[in-house]
Amino acid sequence: MDIYQHFRKEEHHFIDLVCEWKRLVTEQYAPKLTDFLTPREQQIVRSIVGNHDEVHVAFFGGSSSVERKRALLYPPYLQPNEDDFQLSLFSVRYPKKFVTLGHRDVLGALLSLGVKREKFGDIVIVEDVIQFVVAKEIAPFVKMNVTSIGKAKVLLEEQPLSKLLDVKEEWEEETLTVSSLRLDAILAQCFRISRQKAQALIEQSLAKVNWKTVDQAHMECREGDLLSLRGYGRCRLQAIAGQTKKEKWRIVVEKAK
Repeated sequence: MDIYQHFRKEEHHFIDLVCEWKRLVTEQYAPKLTDFLTPREQQIVRSIVGNHDEVHVAFFGGSSSVERKRALLYPPYLQPNEDDFQLSLFSVRYPKKFVTLGHRDVLGALLSLGVKREKFGDIVIVEDVIQFVVAKEIAPFVKMNVTSIGKAKVLLEEQPLSKLLDVKEEWEEETLTVSSLRLDAILAQCFRISRQKAQALIEQSLAKVNWKTVDQAHMECREGDLLSLRGYGRCRLQAIAGQTKKEKWRIVVEKAK
């Protein structure tokens, strides 16, 4: 069976990587801990590892509500616990009365360190409380070098994972009719904007599909895809319910409230 047939071409490299992880665990009979994976990447890992007798997989990113998680592929003899995922949680101390910081500010500060995105988990912001999870191997480096976010001076405090705030997104289901399954057509309907505006925003690299930036408006969407448009929000293509008599597509989407 062709393992690639159920995946997009741009996902083939990641599939090869997962197959290599699986091979290493099988041959070395030792666990393999990955960097942080998006939910889509976690789904791919699950589908490839499956119910394999020799290799099991578990995911953890600090709490049950986070999106980005590290995967642990392990042989059957191992019973993994939270420590095996090697995570560190930081809380940000900053002058809250004078400064407002957002997700992009925090992510920008972390990426400016020259560390790849996959070494950072979720950034959680609830009112004026900012927390983020990192791979434990880079925690000392992050703590030493993140001294400002945006224009604010900050201090990072390491905390136990039990202190990570639980944030659950609420989703609202909606049935839409679209002229095609192209990315621009679906985003236009989801966010009530013109197709021309959706195309322009996509071409400016402001859209993501399954957490990956996309700049091609003609990309065809599939069931299960998570779409986002900066400044507008996120939606998930839950189901493609067939075509109407006028040959338009009826789709079911979930929009983040």
